Amino acid sequence: MVKNWNSDSMPGPASNLTFNAASLQDQRYMTLTEQTLRQELAACYRLVAYFRMSDLIFTHISLRVPGPEHHFLINPYGLLFDEITASNLVKIDLHGQPVAPTTHPVNPAGFVIHSAIHAAREDAHCVLHTHTRAGCAVAALACGLLPVNQMSMEFHGKVAYHDYEGIALDLDEQQRLVADLGDRPVMILRNHGLLTTGRSVAEAFLRMYYLEKACEIQLAAQSAGQLILPPAAVCERTERQFNAPMQGLKQGELSDPDAVALAWGALLRMLERVAPGYRD
Repeated sequence: MVKNWNSDSMPGPASNLTFNAASLQDQRYMTLTEQTLRQELAACYRLVAYFRMSDLIFTHISLRVPGPEHHFLINPYGLLFDEITASNLVKIDLHGQPVAPTTHPVNPAGFVIHSAIHAAREDAHCVLHTHTRAGCAVAALACGLLPVNQMSMEFHGKVAYHDYEGIALDLDEQQRLVADLGDRPVMILRNHGLLTTGRSVAEAFLRMYYLEKACEIQLAAQSAGQLILPPAAVCERTERQFNAPMQGLKQGELSDPDAVALAWGALLRMLERVAPGYRD
């Protein structure tokens, strides 16, 4: 499945189509109300819990609210991810101060990491951080993420690395964190965990879902024997197919530019069946 956001009309012939996924996501993001953003972020928390990527109360997902202030929504510290709802998300500024009434604190490490990225990256509307078993294991490997499967090749050349400095409570680390991230959408925090960004909640979640799968598959393959790694040219082509499906199409080559929108819609329908309270 090729995952790239296009929530508007179905594409016409590839030769006549100008496709700009980033622009489409930005346009959609700017039109969403804060209530809709809250519901999408709450849905993301529930999905992370459902797919067993949470760590009790100790990881975090944030979503910037449109506007020059760079206010963002984040989880109330002390609640499990399956308790998160649209109304109990906390809205804070880049200094960690609440900008709307709340009875909940914010995880200090969550503030340090997420405020740094939201301040530095205009395209990082959503930031998602996990401490999964597979993610932490790959984060402890000198080789990092390897192109051992199709899922990992989505991230070929797009993974940043940040060395572990202790629990992220030091504001001085913010500068090094964003310098290491650069303009890449994904970061492996050495000896710590995984981090993804996205122009939408859907994009950040699906990046994390498949980054986690890539880590799980890599660990399984490494435990079984010698790895087969595709040539660099194949990795580069596969990454383009995932992330720029309408660019450079050849005769007879198909693409799937609507996959993120379709997958996110399916995930929201599932949530309505298993955990509908997230919208409250």
